[in-house]
Amino acid sequence: MLNTLRNRTFRHLFAAQLVALLGTGLATVALGLLAWQLAGADAGLVLGTALAIKMIAYVTLAPIAAALAERLPRRAFLVTLDLIRAGVVLVLPFVTEVWQVYVLIFLLQAASAGFTPAFQATIPEVLPETRDYTNALSLMRLTEDLEQLASPMLAAALLTVVSFPVLFGGTVAGFVLSALLVVTVVLPVRAPAEAGQFRAAATRGLRIYLATPRLRGLMVMELAVAAAGAMVYVNTVVLVQARLGLGGAQVALAFAAFGAGSMLAAVLLPRVLEHRADRSVMLAGAGLMVAGVAVTPLVPVIGALMALWAVIGFGFSLTQTPIGRILNRSARPEDRPAVFAAQFALSHAGWLVTYPLAGWLGSAIGLTQAALGLAAVGALAMAAVFWLWPAFDPAELAHEHADLPPDHPHLRGGNGQAHRHAFVIDGLHPGWPRRTA
Repeated sequence: MLNTLRNRTFRHLFAAQLVALLGTGLATVALGLLAWQLAGADAGLVLGTALAIKMIAYVTLAPIAAALAERLPRRAFLVTLDLIRAGVVLVLPFVTEVWQVYVLIFLLQAASAGFTPAFQATIPEVLPETRDYTNALSLMRLTEDLEQLASPMLAAALLTVVSFPVLFGGTVAGFVLSALLVVTVVLPVRAPAEAGQFRAAATRGLRIYLATPRLRGLMVMELAVAAAGAMVYVNTVVLVQARLGLGGAQVALAFAAFGAGSMLAAVLLPRVLEHRADRSVMLAGAGLMVAGVAVTPLVPVIGALMALWAVIGFGFSLTQTPIGRILNRSARPEDRPAVFAAQFALSHAGWLVTYPLAGWLGSAIGLTQAALGLAAVGALAMAAVFWLWPAFDPAELAHEHADLPPDHPHLRGGNGQAHRHAFVIDGLHPGWPRRTA
């Protein structure tokens, strides 16, 4: 896995992601303390609203940002968004009203909605070999899990000697350093954007996504993941403190167990994916998550909850790590940023639904019913995956071009208007061919 770091460009991009993640983790802690300072007992409501704003920004702006990115130099685009994020966070310690927090959070997440898909779409161009790219995905997944453990610990250590607004300074430093690291690399040359209207470019990723069976299945699988994940992220504190009668330290241990399970899967996945199809691995992961949430009401003690959360975390990494491979094989290089942006938007749409659902079910009818309800949503989504994403999913597909003349350049070397090649949705292939015997 670490061999990928020998590639200088990836090494610098990976370091940029790492410092930005650490900064974001510090901001998460600081934002909670800022919400308490501004709203007191209503801090939870402020944070919940901020989280909803984050998801809305991701869902609505990612495709638009991807279309804009096509028309701008990629490196400059990434650096500018890093600096915008740094500038927004720099203002956060000085706010005095809750509405100001909401505005700044929207601006911050709008910049992230542009940065993250563009960054993700760059990695397969930097590491074109499948094995290297798979290792990079696992390494990046591992880093995200480590960040969830390291950032709170770093924040806690800093808060022993400084006040919480200083944590925002750490976030600013993370984004600025990320920008500097991106500046130091030369990114692969990208094909120029195709001429056309901005609206068509903004929706191209969604059109490709919805016309590709494996991506439609991936979209529904993300709903299953969000249903199970929302139970963990939203209701862990209630499970530990209200049901088990324990304290904040045990809440942290439960989340740490989830992260540990996810990290273990990230370490094992490169070898697993050499022998198993992405679809089967991801379905197994989603199944572990949904089954784990379904048995949550049976958990009697914190040790059992930690073990269960580790299993769910393991399943989470199984579903999330291969996503880049799926997107990479489902679009032309020039269309990948748009498809990554579509994935970013559609996956967060699932969380936008399940986050409030988990909270409402838990408070309105109880944690047992919330767990069973979310597990039911996940199970229905998984059933839909089997229907939408067929197990027979070869890279090359036989198809015909009845609308093209026999001498069209695309048909060279084929058998008239019928031929076979690695199939993706594009201008010449607007729809998925029917399966033939």
